[in-house]
Parts: sequence; C-alpha cells; structure tokens
Amino acid sequence: MLEIVVPFRGPDAKRRLRPMGERERAELALAMLADVLAACLAVGPTSVVTADDAAAELAEELGASVVADPGGGQGAAVAAGLGPGPALVVNADLPCATPADLRRLAAAAPPGGLALVEAEDGTTNALALSSSDLFAPVYGPGSARRFRELAADTVSVTLPNLARDVDTLRDLERVERTAGPRTQAALAALVR
Repeated sequence: MLEIVVPFRGPDAKRRLRPMGERERAELALAMLADVLAACLAVGPTSVVTADDAAAELAEELGASVVADPGGGQGAAVAAGLGPGPALVVNADLPCATPADLRRLAAAAPPGGLALVEAEDGTTNALALSSSDLFAPVYGPGSARRFRELAADTVSVTLPNLARDVDTLRDLERVERTAGPRTQAALAALVR
C-alpha cells in the first residue's frame, strides 16, 4: 500500500518570508501543512514527521500519523517516516497540491524507480518511490539532479501545483489564487 510522508520543520523554516512576523509565518506554515495534508489524506495513509507541537496536533486532528523528527535535516526526517513499501514524499509548503496531482505523481513512478517534481530552483518538492529502499537523504540545493541519479529509472514529472513551493513573499503571490482553503484564509487574515 502506498504511504505518504510529509516532513514539517516548523515555522522557523520560513525565515525568507520576512518581513512577516513570527506569529504570521507560523500560522501560514500550519495553514499550508493543513492543505497539503488534506490532499495527501485523500490519497492514502499519511505521516507527518515533525518536532513541532502545533504541527503534530494539527496532523492528528486531520487524521495523519505523527512521527518524531530525529533531527539532522529533511533527509533524516523523511527516512524516519518511510516504511518498507512504495511511498510519496510531499513537502509541507505546497499549498496548491491536489489529490489528483499526488495520484499522477504516484502513477508516474516506474517499477524499481522513482518520479520527482522539481522546484524552479532545482530542489525537490515531491517524490514517488516504487520502494522506500530507493530513498537517500540528498536534499538541498541541486537535489533534483541528485535524486535523478539514485535510480536507474527516474522520471521527472511536470505538475505545476507540486512545482510551486512557498519560500518567499513572491512565491506567496504566485500561489495566492490557487492555494488550498486554509492557506487562502491565512493570507486573507494577513491583509486585514
């Protein structure tokens, strides 16, 4: 059975969203996580890997499992959440994600290989692993290229909703109209 892992570092990961205040960044990060989880839970069992209490509470409220983040970055968090079978790994800052996007990504993973969605900056926003054995903690700048090198059969998938992550205020403007309802509500509260 396909499992889904969503690593969530916490609101401190969204430091590039300054000049937003800390409270606003925290609320926005949780709103984006809620929209990502809504899409994921419609597709399959989902785990959130986090050390953030508010994120853990939200995940449980929505029906996701919570795995304690072992520390050591995104790669270590994802590895902690993976089981033995096929999996999707979906970043928590993809507020436009839909169940259809996730199903397309999962279907794109070749047997014995992986599929990925690359962000504009060359990082990796989402992965579909035919087996969790294919995962390696190669996140960071240029990670999409490194993930493509992990398996003999790797497919890059063009899914605009999964390619649009939120790291900066400009990114927020790009996703504002297509983001999920909780992200839109958080953004609306910011402009009041």
